Amino acid sequence: MRKFILALLATLALALPAAAHEQKHGDLLLHHAWARATPAGAKAGAAYVRIENHGDNADTLTGAAAGIAAMVEIHRMSDENGTMVMAPAGPIEIPAHGTVELKPHGLHIMFMGLKQPLKEGDTFPVTLTFAKAGPVELQVVVEAIGGTGSHDGDQDDEGHDEGNGEGEEHSH
Repeated sequence: MRKFILALLATLALALPAAAHEQKHGDLLLHHAWARATPAGAKAGAAYVRIENHGDNADTLTGAAAGIAAMVEIHRMSDENGTMVMAPAGPIEIPAHGTVELKPHGLHIMFMGLKQPLKEGDTFPVTLTFAKAGPVELQVVVEAIGGTGSHDGDQDDEGHDEGNGEGEEHSH
């Protein structure tokens, strides 16, 4: 019996990290919310997440909030005449049966006026607001400063670090 309990606990311990990186809310499935660590004194940071819409209707990401910063917005990086420019993205449509990926050099959650540095290994809550699904609270995991968000194998490599710099939208 003791061996069974130990085996069960070991199995649960392995399953929990993967489950912690995936959250279902209505028709939306949010994968691996993560941020890069920031150096001491940094006033800005960013977080990333993959959002899948398994429903028959589009939804729209309308905003974000977090207690770690004075202001939180959804931003978009774009190439304007050879220069990377960052600006507020406005509402982001999550197409029916589609995916939008917030990732480095594209769409991202921007934290301005950080109240403290983002430290590797820490977690913090972020609330994303959707037009139909409403508010969804995520736990963001802080990775190393040079992190890519692809550890633990909980994301595939499709579309990572490729594309037009505006995030990735995929239809299923």
